[in-house]
Amino acid sequence: MKNLIALRLTLAVILLVHSVPGMFNNGINNFGNLYLNTIGLEPFGLVLAWAIKLSHVAAAISFLTNRYVKITGLITIVVLLVGIFLVHLPNGWFVVGGGTNGVEFNVLLIAAILSIMYPDGFKKS
Repeated sequence: MKNLIALRLTLAVILLVHSVPGMFNNGINNFGNLYLNTIGLEPFGLVLAWAIKLSHVAAAISFLTNRYVKITGLITIVVLLVGIFLVHLPNGWFVVGGGTNGVEFNVLLIAAILSIMYPDGFKKS
């Protein structure tokens, strides 16, 4: 299916559910102040946390409307890769089961985003 509606919708829901609640329950502020600032990103942790979550919301809207998919997809992939190295890699591969908070979910999200960015594969334009 060239349009990949189900995949775009699923990615949008995942990104929104991962981002929006933190805007209202202090989750983003805690991530910025209590994590990012403590790993050496102070004084930018809070700003970075909000930028990350707002970029997820922008990507979700992009995937739903099928507009600007490559640029928002690229930004989201960069965020996910940084998350792999700063947050998830020390926890191993598994998100649940054999471990906790590992990299496997981010890897799957990156593959899914690449699939909607390049629905016909990596062909020369």
